[in-house]
Amino acid sequence: MLASRLLSILMLLQTRGRMSASALAKAFEVSVRTIHRDIDQLSAAGVPVFAERGRDGGFALMDGYRTTLTGLTPPEAETLFLAGLPGPAAQLGLADTLAAARLKVMAALPKRMNPERIAARFHLDPVGWFHGAEPLPSLKPVAQAVWSGQYLALDYRRAGQSSLRALKLGPLGLVLKGGIWYLVAQNGKAVRTYRVSNIADARVLDEEFAHAPFDLPTHWERASRDYIAGLYRESAQVRVTRAGLAKLETLGPFVAQAAAKSARKPDKHGWMRCTIPIESTAVGARDLLRLGEEVEIVGPPALRKAMVRTLSAMLHRHR
Repeated sequence: MLASRLLSILMLLQTRGRMSASALAKAFEVSVRTIHRDIDQLSAAGVPVFAERGRDGGFALMDGYRTTLTGLTPPEAETLFLAGLPGPAAQLGLADTLAAARLKVMAALPKRMNPERIAARFHLDPVGWFHGAEPLPSLKPVAQAVWSGQYLALDYRRAGQSSLRALKLGPLGLVLKGGIWYLVAQNGKAVRTYRVSNIADARVLDEEFAHAPFDLPTHWERASRDYIAGLYRESAQVRVTRAGLAKLETLGPFVAQAAAKSARKPDKHGWMRCTIPIESTAVGARDLLRLGEEVEIVGPPALRKAMVRTLSAMLHRHR
């Protein structure tokens, strides 16, 4: 454990530069005193690490010092190959870079390690069933703006609209969700999300985008929750069979979880009553049609009437 922590401290100082004792202690969940002892041991082992005092001080490696020692264990090396995403990397224009990095990692590992077997047994396909990959002519310049920290000028088309809107955005990160790329960017003082396939004519501006530290995973998780909560603004009471309850999973995990949580005991005919969230009356009627004869809408009355109108029109056409 100590040897592993010493190596990790060395790698952190090499990759991040100067770090304070408190920051290192927080990273490894040990005391500041333990970090000071670890630094002493690294120095005793010949690692040129020194301390700088003051508010902006901390521990750092001597300029020009780098170690080629990685300490990769077989599971760690295999995990690196498991995390290789050839599809998304190709979309970002990084396929050759990823291949070169994999070769260098392979060359640095002992012969007894064979992480390539992981890549041969696991494959990630992020695109959902019955959906092809979206055309993404603007992804590369968008990614370039994210990497370089420069402003981005683009024309954006909102869903369901044909007109384009010119925007100047400060890119904060890219997210691949269900095979769809999204740009998280600052527009004025607001942080918003833009679907990359709706971006036309993206241009990287020769203007640096300076922003406060931004935690992309935390922001995305919070924004996703807020999006789902805002999407389902109404609810419906339905009766479903056991098969119908299972089919509610096709409407998404949020709906399925709400149904399972609110489902009452089956009656003598096997029907259960539950409450599910819906986006609107029109969307709710359309979605519940997917359950066929395994569902009955109890309320609200507007949703029940919408379903009756739809079924009556379908019956008239199919007589």
